[in-house]
Amino acid sequence: MKLTIIETGLVPEPIRGDFEDYPAMFRQMMAGVGQYEFETVSVIQNQPLPALDTLEAVMITGSPAGVYDDEAWIGPLADFVRAGAAAGVPQVGICFGHQIMAEALGGNVVKSEKGWGVGRHTYDVVACPGFIKEACPPTVSAAVSHQDQVVSLPPGAEVIAASDFTPFAGLYYPEAPALSFQCHPEFADRYSAALYSLRRPRLGETLTDQALESLEIEGDHTRLARWTAEFLNAHRRRR
Repeated sequence: MKLTIIETGLVPEPIRGDFEDYPAMFRQMMAGVGQYEFETVSVIQNQPLPALDTLEAVMITGSPAGVYDDEAWIGPLADFVRAGAAAGVPQVGICFGHQIMAEALGGNVVKSEKGWGVGRHTYDVVACPGFIKEACPPTVSAAVSHQDQVVSLPPGAEVIAASDFTPFAGLYYPEAPALSFQCHPEFADRYSAALYSLRRPRLGETLTDQALESLEIEGDHTRLARWTAEFLNAHRRRR
C-alpha cells in the first residue's frame, strides 16, 4: 500500500537540525507495523494536493496552524478531506490532521479554554472498532502537544478514545473511511522532550516540568500505530 503523507507543519526551527521532519516520523512509525510505500506532499511548502484517483491512502500530519487560521492551504485541504471521504479514500489524521478532518466533515474545532495539552496523556478506550484485531485495553497513553480541540462531532463519527481534558481524542469514521487521533503516536520521547523544553516560555515552568516528568509513563505509540495499520488494511481502497 502506498501512503501519501500530507505535510502541514515543520519541526520548529531551533530544533530542526536535531530531528527528522514530520513525514519521516510518520514513515518510521508505519514502517514498524507494515510494509508501505510512501510519498510526501507538503502543502505547508506550497506543493499542490494530488488527484484523489491516484491515491491508496492519506495521512495528515500535525501543524502549529489552527483549522480556523487564514492560511492559503487550509481551505483546499479541507475540501480535499471532504472529497476524499466522498471517494472512499482511507484517511488518517494526527493532531492538526485530526482537527481538520473533524472540521471538514461537519464538526467544530476551537482553541480550548482548557489551555495547553502537553505531556503523556492517558485516554479511556470507550469503543473498540471491529478492524482492531486485539482485545482493546481500558486505556491508551501517548504524547500530546495542542491547544485546539474538537468540540462537536461530525455526523457519523464514533469516539474511540476520550479523557476529561480531551473528550474527542480518537475518532473513527466507518463510512468515510477515516481514523484520527489528537495525540502524537509518531513522536519519539526525545522529540517530545525537546519540543516541550523549547516551549517552556509559553507553557510556563510548572506545566513544562509536569509534561517532561509524564514522559516516564509508558506510552502506547506502537499500539496506536498498529491500530492505524489495521484500519488501513481493513479499508483498503478497491479501484
